[in-house]
Amino acid sequence: MDLDHHDYEHCDRTQDHGIEGVSEIDLLIPLDEDSEAQERRLLRKLDKRILPILCLLYLFAYLDRSNLGNARLQGLPGDVLGGDPTGVLFDWVNSAFFFTYILLQIPFTVLSKYYNPRIWIGCSAILWGISSTSMATAHTFTGLMIARLSLGTFEAAFGGAVVLYFSFYYTKAECGTRIAYWFGFAAVAGAFGGLIAYGIQHVKVSIANWRLLFLLEGAPTILLGFLCLSLLPDRPESTQFLTAAERKIAISRMNRGTSGDFGAVVRRSHVIAAFQDWRIYVGGVIYFGLNCALASLSAFLPTIIGTMGHENAMAQLMTVPPYALAGFVLMVTSYASDRLQIRGPLLVCTSTIGGLGYMIMLGATHRQDVRYGATFLITSGTYSSIGLMNAWYSHNLGSETKRAAGIPLYGAIGQIGGILGSHLYPLTEGPAYTHTATSCHVDELTSVSAFLLFLAALCALLLSVSFRLDNMQRDQQYGKPDPDDMVDTSELADKAPGFRYVP
Repeated sequence: MDLDHHDYEHCDRTQDHGIEGVSEIDLLIPLDEDSEAQERRLLRKLDKRILPILCLLYLFAYLDRSNLGNARLQGLPGDVLGGDPTGVLFDWVNSAFFFTYILLQIPFTVLSKYYNPRIWIGCSAILWGISSTSMATAHTFTGLMIARLSLGTFEAAFGGAVVLYFSFYYTKAECGTRIAYWFGFAAVAGAFGGLIAYGIQHVKVSIANWRLLFLLEGAPTILLGFLCLSLLPDRPESTQFLTAAERKIAISRMNRGTSGDFGAVVRRSHVIAAFQDWRIYVGGVIYFGLNCALASLSAFLPTIIGTMGHENAMAQLMTVPPYALAGFVLMVTSYASDRLQIRGPLLVCTSTIGGLGYMIMLGATHRQDVRYGATFLITSGTYSSIGLMNAWYSHNLGSETKRAAGIPLYGAIGQIGGILGSHLYPLTEGPAYTHTATSCHVDELTSVSAFLLFLAALCALLLSVSFRLDNMQRDQQYGKPDPDDMVDTSELADKAPGFRYVP
């Protein structure tokens, strides 16, 4: 299939995509003086339809990928992994998700531009829901590995495509808050998952508690997938959810400070440009550190708290408050980043907070109350940083195709950190999880994760300065553009003279 933009037929696009009575040119004409009120109504309409579906999908996506940590405390290793005295088998089951997730995220996100987002996202949800529930039927290590690999496959089709989908409907002044709502449900999943696991821990049923956990957390995803097929809006120029007048407003918004695509088009040159952009690789380094911390938290936070002297059921319950605070801090920082139109400086602060949390945990070996308090800093800093990171690149790559390639590219690099985070807690190092390679008994998790979060802060500072310098250079050379003007990014993507980055 030829992906070059110049082979794409423009003449029949409006007819092919069902925009009755409105031409592509009409859709790009500036709106009238009443457009501000109309736009507010449209934004509320979009929020009510898009956010509940996608936020609930991410809630269950995160539950499905992270519930192994809870299942571990409910007897999964003893039932399926032969007891797993070293913890190595559990580590491999946990990290198997990331293998397919990393390999397939880029091609799936680029491919998603050829398909109706409603169908693409809905089908991926149904298939990963089936993969998740199938874990409840596993009786061997191999069975668990196959289920986790398929879970990673179908969630890879979801993550990057959703961030790209947000950029179809939300401007750069709105996208950070909406992505925060969406990603914030990962923190909700952490808290909610602890509550579910706590309740299941006390249920007396004929099957193992961990099998019931997988069934209860996987089945709703399948139902949500079918709901998505019916309710999620298509692309702005083709959705029947909006009237012709609303589609005109939506596409005008889509083209502020950039230019959006019409229909299923992929620009090959922009895919290549994404792979040649050094900033995306620096973003990958940031995301690597954040995902290392996130993966270790997801899989091992209940176990960490359990080593502080609490019973398993109480350890499940005590994971809730750190995640709850993380969700609140994520919302506040993302809202501030949209209002101030900055991402980098806030990302520097939140990454540093997460790193300081790990340092406190490192130093307070014998103060369990202080160690538990440090988990609040770690979760808040890590979750807020990932929300800011996703929002930062959602509008800084200039074109849909470069976003479709660039977002999963830094995401794939970053998810390698998830594999590292999954292996930082070998069971043989319990119960204190300290390594004795040095006289100070340095905890490998805290030292590695702290270093990576501080590195993420340094890289975020570098990127922010780079974006600011680039903006200043273009302002001096071409003058300051109107931020609401359409910028032709069809050839140069974010390198277009009129394009400006969010620093």
